[in-house]
Amino acid sequence: MTERFVLLPTVLTLAALSITLSTASCLADSSSVAPTQTAPRLAVELAARFQTPLAITNAADGSGRVFVTEQSGIIRILSGTSVLERPFLDIRNLVLAGGERGLLSVAFHPEYARNGFFFVNYTERPGGHTVVDRYSVSSGDPNVADPTSARRIIRIEQPFSNHNGGQLKFGPDGYLYIGMGDGGAGGDPMNRAQNLLELLGKMLRLDVDRGLPYTIPPSNPFLARSDVRHEIWASGLRNPWRFSFDRQTGDMFIGDVGQDNFEEISFQSASSRGGENYGWRRMEGLHCFNPSTNCNPGNLVLPIIEYAQSDGSCSVTGGYRYRGKFSSLRGLYIYGDFCSGKIWGATEGSDGRWTTALLLDTSLSLSSFGQDESGELLVADLNGNVYRLIDPSARRRRAVRR
Repeated sequence: MTERFVLLPTVLTLAALSITLSTASCLADSSSVAPTQTAPRLAVELAARFQTPLAITNAADGSGRVFVTEQSGIIRILSGTSVLERPFLDIRNLVLAGGERGLLSVAFHPEYARNGFFFVNYTERPGGHTVVDRYSVSSGDPNVADPTSARRIIRIEQPFSNHNGGQLKFGPDGYLYIGMGDGGAGGDPMNRAQNLLELLGKMLRLDVDRGLPYTIPPSNPFLARSDVRHEIWASGLRNPWRFSFDRQTGDMFIGDVGQDNFEEISFQSASSRGGENYGWRRMEGLHCFNPSTNCNPGNLVLPIIEYAQSDGSCSVTGGYRYRGKFSSLRGLYIYGDFCSGKIWGATEGSDGRWTTALLLDTSLSLSSFGQDESGELLVADLNGNVYRLIDPSARRRRAVRR
């Protein structure tokens, strides 16, 4: 494959046509072309090499370490510019890896510095079902977990090998959020994403601090109903491979992988009380899917961003709203596409509509974005490398001042 990304000191800068989408309509013509924006300057800088990295996160414990999840079942530590030789955790004997399966993410407890708890999401051997387990760091070495400390949180059966979701995140409320895909095949054949008795195709919200394996948060939206799984926070998701919380506002951004035509980013305000239905399989993005007409009964929450599966794009990788040190990027929601390698930045206008601009065109297989403790972003290439996202013009300005 031809290399289209560049490492410093060479920098690629793009000005792209911005596309503004309205969340008010599900019709194809609800999008309108906005004036051309000059995209902020963006580049990637090699951080380290791994084996099929799928997720990147930090422990928020003041150590500055970055934790990288490898598909086979290993979590490795990037400390400064070095990858520690000994894995933080190795559970390859438990993980069924390959395709969309594997060790899909890790999330550290908000009080990790005190309690040493972290949580992993993986597809288990031999059946490939979803498992979320809690582990503890070892008592003798902060860079090594205790592999015997596993406690089962939840196990969810998967009918097919794909659409496992896989992201774990603790929200600003301290609860554990689990993004679940619709169970796979194509087109959600059993309509699981709309079935509130199913955990598939949902965003789940669990309290992992008050009772084992978990309890239901008292503010979850469906507690008054007996015909709904109470773990459900939101529904109508196809494959929310990567989602994140804005570290400044607490808003949630969900990158939901599309079927055959459209990729989407959905949004949930920090003030939400949950219960949103994001539309799948009734809709794919802003468009009717099944049924093909009259698909929106009026209660569906439409995406803030949609793009077509064209120019090599085919699978959205949700990212983060940037809150780091580069002023030209600050406030942008940065996301990409696994297949095309394109990285975009989106901004919200005063009218609530989001405008997107292409920031960088790469040949990376963008499996995940991640955030370090200071809010700087990293991106994983499934082929093995992890990169830092930087504004090269800011670095040049600092060099000149020296």
